[in-house]
Amino acid sequence: MGAIQPVIHRDDAEHFRSATVDLETLRPVFGGATRQASVRAGLEALTNLEPDIVLIHDAARPFASAALVSRAIEAAAKSGAAIPALPVTDTVKTVDARARVTGTLDRATLRLVQTPQAFAFASLLAAHRRAAAQGRDDFTDDAALAEWAGLAVNVFAGDSGNVKLTNPDDFMHAEATQFATLGDVRTGTGIDVHAFGPGDRVTLGGVRIAHDRALTGHSDADVVLHALVDAILGALADGDIGAHFPPSDPQWRGASSDTFMNFAMDRLKARGGRIAHIDINVVCESPRIGPHRDAMRARIAQLAGVDIGRVAVKATTSEKLGFIGRGEGIVAYATVTVRLPWGGNG
Repeated sequence: MGAIQPVIHRDDAEHFRSATVDLETLRPVFGGATRQASVRAGLEALTNLEPDIVLIHDAARPFASAALVSRAIEAAAKSGAAIPALPVTDTVKTVDARARVTGTLDRATLRLVQTPQAFAFASLLAAHRRAAAQGRDDFTDDAALAEWAGLAVNVFAGDSGNVKLTNPDDFMHAEATQFATLGDVRTGTGIDVHAFGPGDRVTLGGVRIAHDRALTGHSDADVVLHALVDAILGALADGDIGAHFPPSDPQWRGASSDTFMNFAMDRLKARGGRIAHIDINVVCESPRIGPHRDAMRARIAQLAGVDIGRVAVKATTSEKLGFIGRGEGIVAYATVTVRLPWGGNG
């Protein structure tokens, strides 16, 4: 049975907690001043588990595939020390301090090294402890440390998609590449209506707003999230909120609509999809939406796993016309653009 041992900066504890709420990992440990010190901290935290194999992976490479991880495990089990690598396709020159070329390297003997790097746990831990005891903290990866310790390190096939994100351009390119693979662009729409009843607050877009009345109906009557859930499910051609969470079922009485959003997002992720944009329109005479707009955008962005710049919340009145104009309820409209990979189910 595998386990994931995160190593984080101590200032990022809260960020880590919120980002991994749905993930099963071991309790994170704090890293050191160097990559080497951080890896050793993670290895020391695993000593009570006594694993046979350990894979060291950089968070700066977020696109490692399951196939690559499987190859790493297989290679470590076979050789005890193995790293993923890609052939060098460009010509590589050596230069001096004056930027003059001093030689051309034989690229047939060169490799571009990636992570995860895989090792027999006991051997790597011993190598790290030995390096620490001798004051060596200058190794740029675990393979270099293992070589110094006398371990024979082998290479296995890397993955060209396992790119390292270092500069702003890297992030922009990675984002564009990820979206390019999701060529099935779909739009879903949702609408929801709830009437006012007795109470002292309403919940809109996951934000509680003080008011002289409350919205009545399904769950917490969050008309905004209900419309949004229907829009997501609509883009997936996967029914509607009432089909998955019947209002007649007492277990949903008063339930937080976060539950429904999480469900819809899970359905989207299961299809390999992502949200590209969310557009919400709220129609009511009161409460005023403007003062709460950004809080609603932030909460919706959090639930949808997108940047706040991909969430729009707009509001208007009905110019005193109809049941909205009489202050009897609120209507919300949602339009969602999602991207799915081609060839999925549906």
